[in-house]
Amino acid sequence: MSARDRLTNLGLLGAATLAWAVVVVLFATRSPVGNVGLQVLGASLLGIAFALTTLPLFWLVVFTRHGRIAYRGDWAKALRRGATVGLVVTVLVVLRSQGAFSWPLALFIVAMAVFVEVRLSAPR
Repeated sequence: MSARDRLTNLGLLGAATLAWAVVVVLFATRSPVGNVGLQVLGASLLGIAFALTTLPLFWLVVFTRHGRIAYRGDWAKALRRGATVGLVVTVLVVLRSQGAFSWPLALFIVAMAVFVEVRLSAPR
């Protein structure tokens, strides 16, 4: 692992900590009941926080699985996977806040995200 990878991981984890602090401040000071804009903002902030938290973790898992060798494209895969997690969390929170959440729909969204990731990660 190079110094650039370490700094990127630490920077992303610092950004994730900051994002979680913004989420805590938003949820502690505002009530999203009846305010659709605030509900969407909260869902977006939660998605960003989850994405920033999982992105370095996905990269570290792949780095470890490759025998502590960083290959070209590993950061792009981690970014794609983190963005997928953030998008799924955002969609599920918006559905929940709008009263449209159901377990079959949630399982379908998660299954589609897994399907897309498996398809994009498959060797050609």
